[in-house]
Amino acid sequence: MPPIQYIVEGGHRLSGTIEPSGNKNSALPIIAAALLTEHPVTLDNVPRIRDTETLVELIRSVGASAEWKARNTLAIHAKEVRAADLDPELCARIRASILLAGPLLARCGEVALPPPGGDVIGRRRLDTHFLAFEQLGATVTATHRLEFRASRLKGADVFLDEPSVTATENALVAAVAAHGTTYLRNAASEPHVQDLAHFLVALGARIEGIGTNTIIVHGPATLGGASYSIQPDHIEVGSLIGLAAVTRSPLRIAKAGVEHLRSIRMGFERLGIVCGVEGDDLVVPSGQTMKIHDDFGGHVPKLEDQPWPAFPADLMSIAIVTATQCDGVILMFEKMFESRMFFVDKLISMGARIVLCDPHRAIVAGPSRLRGALMTSPDIRAGMAMLLAAVAAEGTSTINNADQIERGYERIEERLNALGARITRVPARDGH
Repeated sequence: MPPIQYIVEGGHRLSGTIEPSGNKNSALPIIAAALLTEHPVTLDNVPRIRDTETLVELIRSVGASAEWKARNTLAIHAKEVRAADLDPELCARIRASILLAGPLLARCGEVALPPPGGDVIGRRRLDTHFLAFEQLGATVTATHRLEFRASRLKGADVFLDEPSVTATENALVAAVAAHGTTYLRNAASEPHVQDLAHFLVALGARIEGIGTNTIIVHGPATLGGASYSIQPDHIEVGSLIGLAAVTRSPLRIAKAGVEHLRSIRMGFERLGIVCGVEGDDLVVPSGQTMKIHDDFGGHVPKLEDQPWPAFPADLMSIAIVTATQCDGVILMFEKMFESRMFFVDKLISMGARIVLCDPHRAIVAGPSRLRGALMTSPDIRAGMAMLLAAVAAEGTSTINNADQIERGYERIEERLNALGARITRVPARDGH
């Protein structure tokens, strides 16, 4: 595929209504978990992005049928699956390939995966997955590839050494097939983990504690088929709040999944951006104060990410760009990944006033006028943050490696152009 470039003419105000896509971080584990059952599964609101398309190819490679019935509707039937060597090329493309370990181990008793690829946002350890599988009765060997074997999975009391989202998802799927009761402690509780659990319940699994950090699974479950609709992506909603703020535009985000937005709204409120709720829509009015709230006593405030339900790591880069347009000083503290801050040099070259203290902390002083620039997207979220900066900047920006943005945001340039942005995609899209 040719590399994708976005050419962005900045400085235009936006307005209108936009609906967020389904959550990619729900869609990936749910597509993988559809391999657990031999009955048909229909998934609605699936984001049609590179990562989901790649995972669909991967599940076809193990013998499942998977067909797009409509643009965002996917029918999967894993009547028979064989965990024969998965395509290493496809696995290398997305980190989500690790999510096949749980369902294939459950169905086939063994699976071999090449080490997964994906974003370059710092080291992401896989140890938590291995520990969880071993406690559920599997043996794990890691050489040039990862091999998992289990003649029969058994329920266990599992304590995860970190609340890893993908490790929680893998353990949850394996526990549904395990004999006996499994306790998953220190489990991740993000909206997408909840979404996967609700999908497993729709298949017939018995799960307690969804949305908490102790999940109890009574296995083995007798699974049937299901139709299931994937929740809206709260990270995309957060990205759109940032977009409305930096362009000082009124936006309505329809069907926004308001119940999962508390910490995100609170984070933006610290930057002086207040959203209203109307039914299931989130409304970002124009005329925001955009004034950073000092801590009590006039101290410099801090916005930090933490595991759910706190402010999500995936919105840190969006919050940094937004803060460059707000009045005041704030410390941004990215605790989760050590390379996520490395795009701020691009913002500085655009005119932002940011001091990068170390790989985890940056001080942002605003507001500053951004000028168009040439930039390269290092990962999905930084890429989206650069797009926000480009839309807000004076003049024209070029974003190279925009493929990264499209791994996480569906047809984003079309959808933003419908609101009044001016983004040209090179090469232009074909019709499908």
